[in-house]
Amino acid sequence: MTSPEQQRDEETAPLKVAVIGSGPAGLYTAESLTRQRRVPVRVDVVDRLPTPYGLVRYGVAPDHTKIKGVAHSLRRVLEHPDVRFVGGVEFGTDLTRADLARTHHAVVYATGASVDRRMGVPGEDLPGSAAATDFVNWYCGHPDSELERFVLNAEEVVVVGAGNVALDVARILVKTADELRHTDIPQPVLDVLAASRVRTVRLLSRRGPLQARFTAPELRDLLSLPGVDVVVDPAQVDIDHTAIRGDVARAARTNLRLLRERAALAPEGRPRSVHLHFWARPQEILGTDRVTGVRVERTRLEGENLVGTGETIDLAAGMVLRSVGYASVPLPGVPFDAAARTVPQRDGRVLDERGEVVRGDYVAGWIKRGATGVIGTNKSDAAGTVRSLLDDASVLRASAPDLVDLYEVVEDRGGYDDWLRIDAAEADQARKLDRGERVKLHGWSAYREILGERIR
Repeated sequence: MTSPEQQRDEETAPLKVAVIGSGPAGLYTAESLTRQRRVPVRVDVVDRLPTPYGLVRYGVAPDHTKIKGVAHSLRRVLEHPDVRFVGGVEFGTDLTRADLARTHHAVVYATGASVDRRMGVPGEDLPGSAAATDFVNWYCGHPDSELERFVLNAEEVVVVGAGNVALDVARILVKTADELRHTDIPQPVLDVLAASRVRTVRLLSRRGPLQARFTAPELRDLLSLPGVDVVVDPAQVDIDHTAIRGDVARAARTNLRLLRERAALAPEGRPRSVHLHFWARPQEILGTDRVTGVRVERTRLEGENLVGTGETIDLAAGMVLRSVGYASVPLPGVPFDAAARTVPQRDGRVLDERGEVVRGDYVAGWIKRGATGVIGTNKSDAAGTVRSLLDDASVLRASAPDLVDLYEVVEDRGGYDDWLRIDAAEADQARKLDRGERVKLHGWSAYREILGERIR
């Protein structure tokens, strides 16, 4: 029988939680845990990379400086006295779920959605065809991305997709190097962009302008680029406002207005151009040894269903970038729904194949709900998971009374001090290059120069 003294000790001892992933979902989870007063906590935020912030660092376009400012608020989370950043540790390789059972009362998986979805069309694997996620990783300086991955020697590029990432990719392709100098884009990448031969970008959307997933601010950014003609077919945006259903979101109506205003303007013959093609579904990527074009089928809506019309056109292109969505990948030893590309869960609690709760396992972010929402969506999502975790606190404590420190399992791995050294090196590089607040390092070799053998 537990004595009153033992019960008081259990209630005041911190609940130890491991958060796998240091992107917005993971750090908002840590923030929600440390801001509440129901239960004392200690949080270890674990990441495969020695750098935190996930898609804020490696997914947000370098010229979106306001959005990248989210990292400043996330930094405060990492500097909380009850939060510890453990970088350079890969879940499933360096650290298993069995290891975490020895070190923590609970685990929150917040690993996001790190791979692209495929189009499933012939020619998709030809040289010159790539995922937009690979291109984003490249221009954002992800250490896994090799500089030689993109040479940008094609004059015409097709980007498949109608979301914000597709617009980001198109915008980066047509901006000049001088326009990107003030950003944190790695210098070797900036040099490649400076030598780019890209002059025309065609953005393909399977559906119409009212169904496009990009936001009005992203569209305005594209439309306001100097030196770039943004071309919109007036026939594709000639929609009678009185025929628009009442449930069409205000954002879609704003997009339509902006597109119609642009369609009314004639191209001015600027050095680079972006052409927006709606009702255009890739049917095949053309080429033998490498990409030479894209065969596109015209589409239309029949009720809620998208159907092909049978009419096709061929667009010339030396590179194709698909931006048709992100997907999560399975985590070793963690249940996974291959169809939904998420971890099965209820109120943030992980469920096994029988639909029963896996005690001590939780999820937050894209791996929980799918690749939807914006950065801020992760805050409320994380808060919901944390509520469930705190409701389970007494059971979690009782199931794991004797724990060891994480560093007894993963010795001599990266921590917050290592990240600060990288951070300082990037700030120093920016000063030397006269390029603003920071310039990202490029590649694992650059990290090894700073951290030495701590980087494997």
